[in-house]
Amino acid sequence: MGTSTPTDGKDADADAGRRTTTGAVWFALALVYVVWGSTYLGIRIAVQTMPPFLSAGARFVTAGLVLAGVVAWRYGPRALRITAAQARSLVLVGLLLILGGNGLVVLAETSVPSGLAALLVASVPMWVVVLRAATGDRPPLWTLAGVLVGLAGLAVLTSPGLSGEVHLGGVLLVLGAALLWSLGSFSAGRLPLPDNPFTGSAYQMLAGGAAGVVVGLLRGEHHGLDPGAFSASSWVALGYLVLIGSVVGFTAYAWLLRAAPLSLVATYAYVNPVVAVALGALVLDEPLTPPIVLGGAIVVAAVGVVVGTERRKE
Repeated sequence: MGTSTPTDGKDADADAGRRTTTGAVWFALALVYVVWGSTYLGIRIAVQTMPPFLSAGARFVTAGLVLAGVVAWRYGPRALRITAAQARSLVLVGLLLILGGNGLVVLAETSVPSGLAALLVASVPMWVVVLRAATGDRPPLWTLAGVLVGLAGLAVLTSPGLSGEVHLGGVLLVLGAALLWSLGSFSAGRLPLPDNPFTGSAYQMLAGGAAGVVVGLLRGEHHGLDPGAFSASSWVALGYLVLIGSVVGFTAYAWLLRAAPLSLVATYAYVNPVVAVALGALVLDEPLTPPIVLGGAIVVAAVGVVVGTERRKE
């Protein structure tokens, strides 16, 4: 998962129409497709032997420090300066996105297949539309239709939990994560944040990651903790999540927001879950049950409708 999502039509850049799709754009887009789609698999492998919140917290604190170093090197130390209002906003958004959105997914993946988690998280653009409607905005009818269809898809996806095939608590955790991620994404466009997106992301990662470590300690994840018992695959997965999933993935995403049409960038929302499901099935032999295939297809199609109709407003 990234640290923001382009689902709010009000935040479209005025020069979106002048953006072009060069080879560099397609390369960066492929990175976001594959890298963010693969993070669900990485999380699933990491939590096989690592505590969820402590590992997730360590991931984002490390990634935040690396990204802050990159910002200082690329733009100079002054680029890391923020105002008190910006600091409060970054902490709030970091808690919603990193601690709530990502942290609950990590916890859920101790009992939920990575592919199913990704499909449930794909509902984020739909929840953002719901939040917009609740605050007085009037989304197009096709957008609302897409939301309703997507909710039906979510009902199908959650049916394995209702029948006992998948841990229901894990399914509910992912849905809660999607709601918190949506709230964080929705709030980010309305709060004072630094002009440099990399600076903002670094502080969000640091705030959310530190909070994740605190939650892990409060949950007692450090009791009896033996790093020597962590599997090599979990260590590799954690390193991949830090450097590739967080730093490389977001860098490509942030660059795309400035270099490519938002309608193209937003396609990650319904490509990532397809990548995640495929990788989960290929690498971890996660079952592709009828509810996952049918519900996933409905959700991905609905998200495509929502993103497509919203982008026409740019």
